[in-house]
Amino acid sequence: METSRRTVIAAAAAAGITAATAGTSHATSPGGKPGGKPVKELFGKLADGTKVHRWSLANGGTRLKVLSYGGIVQSLELPDSRGRYRNVSLGFDNLDDYVASSPYFGALIGRFGNRMAQGRFDLDGKTYQLSVNDGENSLHGGAKGFDKRVWDVEGFTSGSDVGLVLHYTSGDGEMGYPGTLKTKVTYTLTRDGDWRIDYAATTDKATVVNLTNHVYWNLAGEGSGSVYDHELQIGASRYTPVDKGLIPTGELAKVSGTPFDFRRPKTPGEDIREAHQQLLHGQGFDHNWVLDKGATARPEHVATLRDPASGRALKVATTEPGLQFYSGNFLDGTLVGTGGHIYRQGDAMCLETQHFPDSPNQPSFPSTVLRPGQTYRSTTVHSFSAR
Repeated sequence: METSRRTVIAAAAAAGITAATAGTSHATSPGGKPGGKPVKELFGKLADGTKVHRWSLANGGTRLKVLSYGGIVQSLELPDSRGRYRNVSLGFDNLDDYVASSPYFGALIGRFGNRMAQGRFDLDGKTYQLSVNDGENSLHGGAKGFDKRVWDVEGFTSGSDVGLVLHYTSGDGEMGYPGTLKTKVTYTLTRDGDWRIDYAATTDKATVVNLTNHVYWNLAGEGSGSVYDHELQIGASRYTPVDKGLIPTGELAKVSGTPFDFRRPKTPGEDIREAHQQLLHGQGFDHNWVLDKGATARPEHVATLRDPASGRALKVATTEPGLQFYSGNFLDGTLVGTGGHIYRQGDAMCLETQHFPDSPNQPSFPSTVLRPGQTYRSTTVHSFSAR
């Protein structure tokens, strides 16, 4: 049986683990008991003088640090089976690196997560040309997507929950997208230590929207090395193959008999070096899984990630119909993370809940169109444990 959060937290307290020893400030006691308020501090300034703040939250044994720049999760600390805390999310210890060279570490992604072929789509008889920033394609909203914007952030407590509400208004034509999009994202840490993300958006003109978060997970701890020995399970019988530009072909291919079959737990390292054309395209896994549950009104469990060595585990539940599993293929040893270690290929993985890439150009994919009078809503819940 998995060790309860209460037992792990008690172990941490008994071990004398404090905010100071973890190298971070917290909104609550070391165990993250309910009732603490978010703590705000200056993290840095952009070149134009805009202030960027960092918010610290703790609840239910989970510790979270979030930047107003990009809504970035700078760190997410969890205890292992012995109550020892580690940051399990890749990132930087300074603002300049996030601005200059971040591969979307921990960021909110919009207006459209993942890739759009040739940075172009048609809607209601009109063609829209987007910002192109990934070869001939548009990636994660363009050259200055939501990950590079300063969000308005407010902290809150609600009953036994603690969290942040982030607001950003994207003007009509920003990065080529039509409509003024008003976006609200809520990060909540529950009394059980779950990290919940609620997305909402409205528009004054027909547009397309696909929001997600880009945390790079290493449950053994940031900077500890490869995640190829983590165990991953994804509830998907199909995935969307891609071309050499990582744009979906439109096919919904079966995972059976391929390296993409994660219906039972296995390590990414088991198949990542197979001579499969799709792995060659992505230099590893960088694909969208078609979740068996489809789009749902409430979050449903779709994936589990576990590090056998530390005992830490992550369960992902979402309302979204897709999940992008990216195995950190483009980490190339040129970035130094929060712990002072160089990040190399495979040192983390992303599990991005989403609608499918290039959906506006793929009529058979679930629609990502948002019209005036409608509200875009999406929820993803990350639940943590240790055993």
